[in-house]
Amino acid sequence: MPAKMFGFIGLGVMGYPMAVNLLKKLEDGGKLHVYDVSNHDLAKFKQEALDLVMVCSGAREVSERSDIIFTMVPEGSHVRSVYFGEGNGVLSAAIDGKVFVDCSTIDTKTSIEVHDAIRNKYPTASFYDAPVSGGSLGAAAGTLTFMLGCKEDDVNILVLKDLLDSMGSSIFPCGGFSLGLTAKLCNNYCSGLIAIATSEAMNIGIKSGMDPSLLSKIFTASTAQSTINDKWNPVPGVCPSAPASKDYRGGFKVQLMKKDFGLAVQTAKRVGARLCLGESGLAVYEQASEDEACRDRDSRVVFRYMGGDEDWKEKLVHQS
Repeated sequence: MPAKMFGFIGLGVMGYPMAVNLLKKLEDGGKLHVYDVSNHDLAKFKQEALDLVMVCSGAREVSERSDIIFTMVPEGSHVRSVYFGEGNGVLSAAIDGKVFVDCSTIDTKTSIEVHDAIRNKYPTASFYDAPVSGGSLGAAAGTLTFMLGCKEDDVNILVLKDLLDSMGSSIFPCGGFSLGLTAKLCNNYCSGLIAIATSEAMNIGIKSGMDPSLLSKIFTASTAQSTINDKWNPVPGVCPSAPASKDYRGGFKVQLMKKDFGLAVQTAKRVGARLCLGESGLAVYEQASEDEACRDRDSRVVFRYMGGDEDWKEKLVHQS
């Protein structure tokens, strides 16, 4: 690997474990330059590998000191701040020949504007959209799916695949710039609907007197099988490691699902794709995001929002 200096901007729920896994790619003499708006997260990350990590003052310094820079922030406005921030943004640095990989899930308009601004000012620099799927569990395990906005024969594809391989288990070049984001929005639209459907189906079974753990196993062996059911089951106690079993703490916040789902609905309207469930699904995530019992919790909290029975174990004991 010729590049020894890497950068990572955004050490949130997803970015932090991704950056930890990226440390594995450092060679002798290499460093990982990091920045986040949270001083607490920066200090914590520094402890991960004291000699290999350098905490920077902002996106500009990360860009100046690194050859390949990853960004992972929540929304398009944050991406704009990272790249366009006056005096301390990426574009205020000299970035000729550098490679930027944005793993954020944002609107394609913002991504295209950043891409064009970089290429217009620094023609030898490269910018890629590379959103991920797999949630915080996948980020920690290094098993994320990357949807990379480029062709299979891109000039940087071997370097990108080698780096992304440290953070994920599946890497898909999606055919061109911004198509990584398109793939991610389609994925989260589908995932969001599956979470709603699984929650509803589980609740039907619970209220009929069925053990949801058994029902989940039946789903796994039948046509209702899904990753949501198997690993992120929305019913507390069905998957012990899932956020639902931890009061929906951690995971992919319901507000972020609202954002991604909404972006997918916008994209459908822009390209003329008919939706039958889009508006009703979006309404669920919008309303759950405003519910005090659901806000800031994992998006599978829609089970709670729709009145799902979280005390099913105790009631099953009494029934028996």
